[in-house]
Amino acid sequence: MKYYLVAGEASGDLHGSLLIAELAKQDNQAEFRFVGGNKMVAKGGSLPFMHYTDMSFMGFLEVFKNLRTILSNLKKCKSDILHFNPDVLILIDFPGFNLRLAEFAHKAGLTVFYFISPKVWAWNQKRVLKIKRDVDRMFVIFPFEVAFYKQWGMDVDYIGNPLMDAIDQFLMVKGVTDVVLTADSPPLIALLPGSRRQEILTILPYMLQVIPYYPSYRFVIAQAPDFDERFYRTITEGHQVKFHKGNPYELLARATAALVTSGTATLETALLNVPEVVLYKTSRISYEIAKRLIKIPFISLVNLIMQEEVVKELIQDTCNRDEIRRQLDKILFGSESRTDMLKKYALLHQKVGEAGAAKRAAIKMFAYLKEC
Repeated sequence: MKYYLVAGEASGDLHGSLLIAELAKQDNQAEFRFVGGNKMVAKGGSLPFMHYTDMSFMGFLEVFKNLRTILSNLKKCKSDILHFNPDVLILIDFPGFNLRLAEFAHKAGLTVFYFISPKVWAWNQKRVLKIKRDVDRMFVIFPFEVAFYKQWGMDVDYIGNPLMDAIDQFLMVKGVTDVVLTADSPPLIALLPGSRRQEILTILPYMLQVIPYYPSYRFVIAQAPDFDERFYRTITEGHQVKFHKGNPYELLARATAALVTSGTATLETALLNVPEVVLYKTSRISYEIAKRLIKIPFISLVNLIMQEEVVKELIQDTCNRDEIRRQLDKILFGSESRTDMLKKYALLHQKVGEAGAAKRAAIKMFAYLKEC
């Protein structure tokens, strides 16, 4: 069968790569075409039609400024999908772009699967009506999403969280070649400033401001795969910081603590048992719009899954040097805060579940397609 996948950011590239590998095991005649990144390339055996770094914009204002580019990408993608004529279009999160593709594909008579639900439970819940109309099967990764969709009269498939697949794979072949990480001392604090250019430029400078207060620690930045060290050096000039270009799990496995930009990395950091502080900052206009639209109590996946503040979230004005330092002190030197966070992480592991999400999704997808 022919599969067309669309992932618009780094986390989607990771999840898409795992899904491609499992679909290939189910369907020995599988043919893939995709929008994604390097991880999907490694599993799919071909270059992406479009790379996610050319289409990922963060914040309402930033999307508006780049609307012409986004609409152009959408038009190109629609044309490529029709030319490939897949048996199924598999959309991975990235709702602003992918929900438009779902509507287009549905009208074109294509089968549409959605792997990893958009966070419609966070804001504008009426988007579920469009999903119900345009998506044939939804595959969700959080248990609470099953009940949420049921309220809207929609049955979905819960397959567990694919992050556990990636983490399990890492733990099975755990090994590090980076001398920055293998040195015995001093202890290490990981900086994960995100995978998008804009969020790195916005948030990394705040992370760097606290470095002088911790002379006994090494600070190491997890480089996003699509940005070279020269890009980071334009931001880090004058700061004592190292860079890690490989798997960020290697960095986290050796970290005492981490400063993490809000996103999938917050959950990955917790699942690798690293105490963290979560940071988020965007333009004032984007923040004010989001504050009025988003209806959830937390922004990090850790807190959303646990439904309590397990990790501290420093958002917008509280994302500043003094507050970052205060919260970092707590997880480095406050034994009670650190111990309590690690205990909550153990409960988080239970809620997220076991590895095998990509395999379970691939089995269900292939079975549904054979029934069509």
